[in-house]
Amino acid sequence: MTTHSTETADASRLSLGARIGRIVFLVVAAVVVIAVAAAFFVTWTIQRSFAQTEGTLPLEGLQSEVTVQRDDRGIPTITADSSHDLFYAEGFVHAQDRFFEMDFRRHVTAGRVAEMFGESQAGTDAFLRTLGWRKVAEAEVEAMDDVTRGYYESYADGVNAYLSSRSGAELSLEYAVLGIQNPEYAPEPWEPADSVAWLKAMAWDLRGNIEDESERALLAAQLSDSSDATGITTTLDELYPAYPFDEHPVIVPEISTPTLETGAEPASFTTDSNDDEMQQAATTIEWQGASDVIEAASLLVGDVGEGIGSNSWVVSGDLTETGMPLLANDPHLGASLPSVWYQVQLRCSEVTDECPFDMGGFSFSGLPGIVIGHNQQIAWGFTNLTTDVTDLYVERIEGDQYWRDGALVPIEETTETIKVAGGDDIDLTIRSTVHGPIISGLTDDFTAIAEDPEPGLTGGGATGAAPTGDASEYAVSLRWTALDPGTAATAIFALSSAQDFEEFRSAAALFDVPAQNLIYADVEGNIGYQTPGRLPVRGAGDGWMPQPGWDSSYDWTGFIPFDELPVSYNPESGYIVTANNAIVTDDYPYFLSRDWDYGYRADRIAHLIERRAAAASLTAQDMREIQMDSEMWIGKRLASAMDEVEVKGAGTADAVALLRSWDAQNDAASPAAAYANVLWSNLVQNLFAERDQPLPIDGQGRLFTVVADLFDDPSDPLWTNAAIEVESMDEMLALSAEEAYDELSALQGEAVTGWRWGDLHAITLTSDTLGSSGITPIEMLFNRGPYAVGGGASVVNATGWELGASYATTTVPSMRMVVDLADLDASTWIHLTGASGHAFDEHYVDQTADWVAGAQKPWAFSDKAVDAATRHTLLLTPAG
Repeated sequence: MTTHSTETADASRLSLGARIGRIVFLVVAAVVVIAVAAAFFVTWTIQRSFAQTEGTLPLEGLQSEVTVQRDDRGIPTITADSSHDLFYAEGFVHAQDRFFEMDFRRHVTAGRVAEMFGESQAGTDAFLRTLGWRKVAEAEVEAMDDVTRGYYESYADGVNAYLSSRSGAELSLEYAVLGIQNPEYAPEPWEPADSVAWLKAMAWDLRGNIEDESERALLAAQLSDSSDATGITTTLDELYPAYPFDEHPVIVPEISTPTLETGAEPASFTTDSNDDEMQQAATTIEWQGASDVIEAASLLVGDVGEGIGSNSWVVSGDLTETGMPLLANDPHLGASLPSVWYQVQLRCSEVTDECPFDMGGFSFSGLPGIVIGHNQQIAWGFTNLTTDVTDLYVERIEGDQYWRDGALVPIEETTETIKVAGGDDIDLTIRSTVHGPIISGLTDDFTAIAEDPEPGLTGGGATGAAPTGDASEYAVSLRWTALDPGTAATAIFALSSAQDFEEFRSAAALFDVPAQNLIYADVEGNIGYQTPGRLPVRGAGDGWMPQPGWDSSYDWTGFIPFDELPVSYNPESGYIVTANNAIVTDDYPYFLSRDWDYGYRADRIAHLIERRAAAASLTAQDMREIQMDSEMWIGKRLASAMDEVEVKGAGTADAVALLRSWDAQNDAASPAAAYANVLWSNLVQNLFAERDQPLPIDGQGRLFTVVADLFDDPSDPLWTNAAIEVESMDEMLALSAEEAYDELSALQGEAVTGWRWGDLHAITLTSDTLGSSGITPIEMLFNRGPYAVGGGASVVNATGWELGASYATTTVPSMRMVVDLADLDASTWIHLTGASGHAFDEHYVDQTADWVAGAQKPWAFSDKAVDAATRHTLLLTPAG
């Protein structure tokens, strides 16, 4: 009985154990099945939007067959029989790889981001509607010649052909995520103005000195309160010194080509306050949006942060191994994922007057054509011109009028509606003066200027005295070239089809906004440079500080005639370098700017070209190595200044000792570079920011010059700072060195040889939209990195970072290219991320590792080279 009972119990336990085992197995199996199903669903959701790159695809609207060949990085070469089919196919291919990016950008440029992401973006929309980019773009499309407008229409047709067969997650993973929050959203058809408006966004990214102008106005008010309000006695000229013409180069020392009759004139000048397409205004709304809508707009479009600018240079065959020119370019822009650039080659199967294109280079997704690159005859590159094309005007307002030359005139007003996903519509009142947007009330800085404009006004309160009245108040308006319709959208095609320097200059005459330095080389061995752009001629003021809007003598009076703009052709030096440095010396007859980059990059590039050319003929590899040069000029001065300074602590002494043998290169693996940059950051903050009345610490090139002058004058009052109990240069340096050691040892350990600049200066590639959502699982879908990065601020390898905020890389050489005019197939290129904007696509970030390492990949251009590089071929055919 007992034995039987025991056996029965054992059997029951075994049966129960077996059942539990089966249940556990079934649960595990179910979990595995669910996980596998979920993985398949997620994979299917992700991959269904990837571009088709093989086979045949019939499309409505094509006239003939188009071939799309892609290499191992997904870079397309598009060949078509007509210009219509060529740009139609480019629109289709851009949409295949980057449509969400395109859709998001056009909502930004139209001030319609709240339609996608809800009320949080309404304040930014109001600001962008104020600038009126979309209306200006529409006016530009309307003014185009029929041929150019046809290119944009063909491109739009190609984008819409892609949209016609897809929706939701089939377009991009972002739409699947967006659909959770905003299920009603669906993309609209693409229009030519959507393309043109992006050039306005790029002009905003490269807008110049508007922040400097407002900062100086506020600083002037601060310094005027009392001579010792900051604990020092200083001036704006000391904090914003002039360009060091005696130390750093200018781009065009001497204009070296005869006048060219281009037949092109700058867009007509206007001061017509009644034309709402030419003068868009600011907004008055009853609710508060972001605390700083300019900052918000910059996050969406691009920020004029540390490092925004570019390098480009061209070397003649007199200095090269092949006897033909080499052209190098690396534009510095805010880091973005996907990269702002899209590599593509566009070729007509037979080059004719109707289809004159055979070119390769960097485009913007959403914009037809090539922006930077080369064709069969010429190559070209861009850097930001850094001329002053924005001015702030202080307006005297009374009710719905403002003062103008002693009389009251009406403020122009229009109304618009901001639609908000998941919320109520917001009515918007838009106002303007003769100068443009009234932007005070939108940001703290502009509002502060309006509240107390006199100290920061051009000429102070003595020049152009304002009318008085109890009912009047001040406002600040913006005059900016990008708010006038222009011709840059046409210039792209003229530039791409130019065959020589004369045609290049004719195209440059059309390239008005954003204003860029244009460099040139051709297969005949010529090199050149042209200042394009619509550059204002000012009246009484120079735009360095806000100007009195009530006095018309301070208005712009026109634009510099194109044939009087700086130009250089085959200079005796054998090279031309542009790195946002001064274009000309101060004896040039027109005012261009006082806010140049201070020339440290330009000086270093010119030095390296001359040094290498003296040793041996230059090669394309020399150009690539110069692009990656990371010498930190101020780091050398720091090392020298620290040589005799006594510091406390063995760790700090070890850190300072690193500087004695440092080559001043900001290499990613360098412990000395890590310490030098942290020391620099602490020194700048102790000198300027850690005061009872802080002074600005933006613009590291500017601060290189300011601090270098201080090193030459140990008695300067700036070396004294009562707030941190410092009374001399040596005390300031010692304190900064000790704080730098403490900061870096806390981040990377006490062993100084284990420090790494690249880890401190790393870049995390962040999606501009959902990658910044604040929801970690969603951000993980779209963001990549961090990647250890070398370089730094105001060095040739210009990976910018924000003093006082973080050492992380924020601005980058967004692409690098070297064009070899002796053999175009020997040219090389790279950009920050990859061809695809689809997260998890193999080409999402497949160029990033090479970009970090400074490697560039071959740029196949000839038919033979393209065929050899082709990995996938898609045939687009006329439907039916």
